[in-house]
Amino acid sequence: MAEVVVIGAGLGGLPTAYELRNLLPRQHTVTLISDQPKFTFIPGLIQVALGLKPLNEIQLDLKELTARHGIKWIQGKVTNLDRQKKQLQIGDRQINYDYVAIATGASLAFDEIPGLGVDGGYTHSVCTPDHALAAKAAWKEFLQNPGALVVGAMPGAACFGPAYEFVLMADWELRRRGLREQVSISFLTPEPYPGHLGIGALKNTAELTSGLLRERGIKVISNVAIAKIDPHEIHLANSDRLPFQYAMILPSFRGVQFLQEVPELTTQKGFIPVLPTYRHQRFSSIYALGVTVDLEQPEKTPIPISLPKTGQMTEAMGLAVAHNIAVELGVIAAPFQSATLESICFAEFGNTGIAYIAAPILPDPVTGKRRYFVAIRGRWVKWVKEAFERYFLWKMRLGMGVPWFERWGLRILLGLSLLKPLPEFLQKENSSCA
Repeated sequence: MAEVVVIGAGLGGLPTAYELRNLLPRQHTVTLISDQPKFTFIPGLIQVALGLKPLNEIQLDLKELTARHGIKWIQGKVTNLDRQKKQLQIGDRQINYDYVAIATGASLAFDEIPGLGVDGGYTHSVCTPDHALAAKAAWKEFLQNPGALVVGAMPGAACFGPAYEFVLMADWELRRRGLREQVSISFLTPEPYPGHLGIGALKNTAELTSGLLRERGIKVISNVAIAKIDPHEIHLANSDRLPFQYAMILPSFRGVQFLQEVPELTTQKGFIPVLPTYRHQRFSSIYALGVTVDLEQPEKTPIPISLPKTGQMTEAMGLAVAHNIAVELGVIAAPFQSATLESICFAEFGNTGIAYIAAPILPDPVTGKRRYFVAIRGRWVKWVKEAFERYFLWKMRLGMGVPWFERWGLRILLGLSLLKPLPEFLQKENSSCA
């Protein structure tokens, strides 16, 4: 009997636990650990912050879900991972594992810029439920006393989509309330140009994204770094200053603290280096997925930015992790697999939206090209995103990770695949890991 543990119960951890439970016979134990009692559909936090939906509409109770689907549940914060003993420390409790899948997400690097963030700072974010609720309370006050609105991201940030969604949805909400003429809106980004998204030149992305910002009268300041933030003023590295009444600035990410403290486990920034199977490059019992995985940004930009790790990419990594652990345990006879990292992102912008598709996110290292890439604007994007949110919460209630019909739909409708078998020499490399 094997003890398989998943740390983290977000967009990556919970679907991965479901995939493991569905693949592994019941003599193998699947345990899910999280310091949060609820699963949160993180992309929905933007609407929560803007008062467009309640938080409980995008949350599910983890204790109830795991009990229903045969997964052992532990609520608590992991404080240490002993890779020699294959043991986790949770408070005063020790948990043994044969395999562990790390889906912790990342810690938020607010401390890198003075004045950034909610705790001891002057800006808001939409990265966690608590932050979204704080942003919502401040947004309500802002609507009573509107002024300058600044939205953006700090250097090193990875996923810029939430910043674009927030600024354009805020614009639309202000227009709906008849307040837009009272508010100046600025968008700050370390990207070389708006619509870069940490990915590079995707067909139509710069034109569509820049055009929409220009159409809405939003001032864009790209290729910019933030130096510090005062109570109502942002100081830029180029010595410019930008006043604000309300600011939402996305932070950069780094690995969570307990992972950084494990010798030889992470990179300097706390992310986990993995093989194409998402097994740790050195330690065979440790797998990782999602934001915690080390993926290098292939493009050097004037101001450093990171490669995005989208929800679809995270799910695909989790699918690969579950499959490969099942292969390791001899449950299924199949080649090891890797995630394709082909991705689609539906970004909602009020009364419209843009679908960004990159297949794959990382261009071919030899040719520098992707199989295909495109951005498409339309009202339908808003409706598709809302439908996807409802679908995702539905499948989490039913205990499904990435069901066959979802994979089939992505392939037939969009030409996207989630997994690919590894070539023979990489199959051997995975097996030879110490």
